[in-house]
Amino acid sequence: MRYVEFRDSIRSYLRSHREGATWKELKTKIGLPYDIPCPTWVHRMESENGLARVSGTGGKVWKLHPRKDRR
Repeated sequence: MRYVEFRDSIRSYLRSHREGATWKELKTKIGLPYDIPCPTWVHRMESENGLARVSGTGGKVWKLHPRKDRR
């Protein structure tokens, strides 16, 4: 899987699930092949796409900042 496939699959899921999702939920629902996310890709998504990881029940919840996620 390349970065753009990783990014696009996560963005697509989070756009339709505005409440966000934990990494475990993303991995399961999208079928991602990684046990843990690549830190470089996650940081890139944070800066380019407004990805935010906030504390929630069950761990960190991944969400997109609506203004920054325009690509």
